[in-house]
Amino acid sequence: MKEQQYYEEIEHLIKKNEINKRVRKIEENHDLVITYWQVGKIIVEAQGGSERAKYGNELIKKWSIKLTKLYGHSYSITNLKTMRQFYIYSIKGPPVADQLSWTHYRELLPIKDENKRNYYINLCINNNLSKRELIKEIKSNSYERLIDKPEKIGIELPKKYLITTNMKNPILIPVSHEVKTEHDLELNILANLDFFFKQLGNGFTYVGHQYKLTKNNHNYYIDILLFNIELNCYVIVELKLRSLKKEDKLKIEFYMNLVDELIKKPFHNKTIGLLITKESDVFVVNFVRGDSIIPLDYKLIKSEL
Repeated sequence: MKEQQYYEEIEHLIKKNEINKRVRKIEENHDLVITYWQVGKIIVEAQGGSERAKYGNELIKKWSIKLTKLYGHSYSITNLKTMRQFYIYSIKGPPVADQLSWTHYRELLPIKDENKRNYYINLCINNNLSKRELIKEIKSNSYERLIDKPEKIGIELPKKYLITTNMKNPILIPVSHEVKTEHDLELNILANLDFFFKQLGNGFTYVGHQYKLTKNNHNYYIDILLFNIELNCYVIVELKLRSLKKEDKLKIEFYMNLVDELIKKPFHNKTIGLLITKESDVFVVNFVRGDSIIPLDYKLIKSEL
């Protein structure tokens, strides 16, 4: 084995480990936030409701002594009061644990004004702010400097879009000349991109065609590369004028991983794929995400549309 191959093997192992570390960190944060919210909920219930809980009682002090002996200073009187406050502020529903960490909430909870607090929560969610960036926004009076403050600011939970949301079936692709090759199909799609996007659904934008990616001195060419603003991810479109084969899925998955590795930003979601194939006389759009494939028919129509 050559030196470069040894290095690549080491790099692959380290990269995999780093990814796993990030995943574990996200899972740990989610569990921590949800646990503290549930602890706060139980405290409020034990105290007889949120109105009484505002004033506190000896219960927190007694529980804190026991919990601190067992699990350390994370369950001090101050921290248990913070958990109680955390639950009261988000009593209408569980917190957005996937978007904000407990360190975010520690900075947000002292803010008494609900509109102001929700403004900073939304700011964190929409801009993926770190704790340090959040503190900077608060210190700069970002909320106070708003020119037009809404009367009521609610927490804007991230919308969960699916690739099939508003996607048509069958998908119509206008053609100006006979489609004999994959190149012909590509040209017809590129000539009618706006119409093609409307068939696919919302939020699609064009990045490039025969888009070149280079890795380890090898060039790879993606038929059509799109980006979906609502899904916040790249979308690979691969064209085949024949039936779907196992190697097609493997190839587009390789391209998806390549895009994730080379051009995807940390704040983008994972790349997804669309495989356009021909089954008998029917064209099919195969949506590829993870291990699943969702087939959708499409038809070629005259370009008058």
